Amino acid sequence: MQWTARIESPPPLPPRPEAAHKGDFGTVVVVGGCRTMIGAPAFCAAAALHIGAGQVRLAVPPDILTAALTLEPGATGLLFDGADAIDAALNAIDAKGQAVLAVGPGWGASTNHGPLLETLWAGPRALVLDADGLNVLAGLGLGRSTSTAARILTPHPGEFRRLAATAGIDLDPIRPSDRPAAAAALAQAHGAVVVLKGHRTIVSNGTCTYTNPSGNVALATAGSGDVLTGAIAGLLAQSMPPLEAATLGVYLHGTAADRWAQQYGPRGLTATRLVDQLVDAMAAHGLGD
Repeated sequence: MQWTARIESPPPLPPRPEAAHKGDFGTVVVVGGCRTMIGAPAFCAAAALHIGAGQVRLAVPPDILTAALTLEPGATGLLFDGADAIDAALNAIDAKGQAVLAVGPGWGASTNHGPLLETLWAGPRALVLDADGLNVLAGLGLGRSTSTAARILTPHPGEFRRLAATAGIDLDPIRPSDRPAAAAALAQAHGAVVVLKGHRTIVSNGTCTYTNPSGNVALATAGSGDVLTGAIAGLLAQSMPPLEAATLGVYLHGTAADRWAQQYGPRGLTATRLVDQLVDAMAAHGLGD
């Protein structure tokens, strides 16, 4: 049975026990970045840290690591020698497979990402997949993962169409009447939670489907999707269930943009400012405002 609803009362923020330490709030590893897109993984890392993840590591090409860490100095780097060594580096720092991976921000259109994504898709770690990570997934034609760990896909309509083509889904990701069913169908095909971005973003696990009421056209700016990916990954790292993490992340991301628009109008929002507004949106949500 499938049902749809509007997000009227988003999930509460994860608890923060007084005696906790950073290890209690999880680790996010951002896998992405290339020479022409250094900011994307940094924005993702910043959002994960600001939303409460205990630690964030940047798994970006070594030649851009210093620049990415300069943009988000609260993160740390994951050192590896070649893309085929990333999985081994992950196992070295996360032997139990408990980190959350945010894969795709700024990854670029390289043809070399396929083997790594196949490994990560089947691996033990929770995975939030965005941007070029989604395009690689579509190119590989992968369906459900054999892993029991969370899988969250965050496509915009163009990325949705590429994934839908490999899954045999013939629904319009833009037409309002099709969007809930489109997200649900993709979620069922991949055994994942799907965040179908756009006006009134849809979140679905294939059974429960929500329409997000927050957000506005100020989000039509480079890097906003990277911030959303980091926010969802950061909530997932704090042990929120996948559907709740995606729902709350989308709601807070949209609320942050609404707060900007109320003060400045629908223009001028950047990814950096969006992260700042995300903190205010969380504070208001945590206080019940």
